[in-house]
Amino acid sequence: MTHTRRWTLGLGVVAVAAALGVTAWRVPRPPAAAAEDGATFVRRLLWQELQPATLADCTLERFGEPGDGGYLLCANLLKDVRAGYSYGISGYDGWGCDVATRRQVPVHQYDCFNTTVPACAAPTTFHAECVADTAHVADGRPFATIADQLTKNGDLAGQLVVKMDVEGAEWAALATAPHDVLARIDQLVVEFHGTDQRSYVNAVRRLKQYFHVANLHMNNHSCAPAEAPFPAWAYEVLFVNRRLVDAVSAAPPRPPYHLLDRPNAADQPDCQPVP
Repeated sequence: MTHTRRWTLGLGVVAVAAALGVTAWRVPRPPAAAAEDGATFVRRLLWQELQPATLADCTLERFGEPGDGGYLLCANLLKDVRAGYSYGISGYDGWGCDVATRRQVPVHQYDCFNTTVPACAAPTTFHAECVADTAHVADGRPFATIADQLTKNGDLAGQLVVKMDVEGAEWAALATAPHDVLARIDQLVVEFHGTDQRSYVNAVRRLKQYFHVANLHMNNHSCAPAEAPFPAWAYEVLFVNRRLVDAVSAAPPRPPYHLLDRPNAADQPDCQPVP
């Protein structure tokens, strides 16, 4: 989505990991002779972690808008999903509407910055609340954790599909999500913001304990050659739970991006990775 609102991040990922008793992975310093600086080194590590795997059984289909707000999911792997969660609405939510309509499951929509209730043909529930790593109120806006919101909605059992586009708050919110929450998410599509923090590598590596990376798409609202090897500083990632599907180790090379991916902004140059 467009990048105008800002979500409160709360505790840092590494600090939270320490509080939970999780050993925080530390990025080693590059050799003294390395030509690149520390930020570039971290970006390269993160880029490597986010390269998609080829999955044995995943039929990608687009859910949501044709441009900004649309995301790919493995449509054939949604059959066990019992609820959807859509974080970051900004007044519209084609993704949540599509999930509710095509899967006939309840979808909860969250945004505390733009509280316009999206219009959907299928029933959905809007919450004027944001997601974060801790429950708190900032500037009059309520924030809660994913686990808190699942509890309030009675979704402590059953499989979930989750979309998150929350302008940077995704890192801490996902890094602190407990094991039982991540284990129940069948598919997680996230628009990440930022490329050069060591905590980002920690967060992605933790997610990959539960998920395969199935798709990576650059948001062309944020094309930035200085972020190399990332073509942009905001990018959409589809994670698929490892218990649903295996990765194919001897698969042919993947194309740089899927044909169903579309530029977020049709009137701006695109910046997808090239082979």
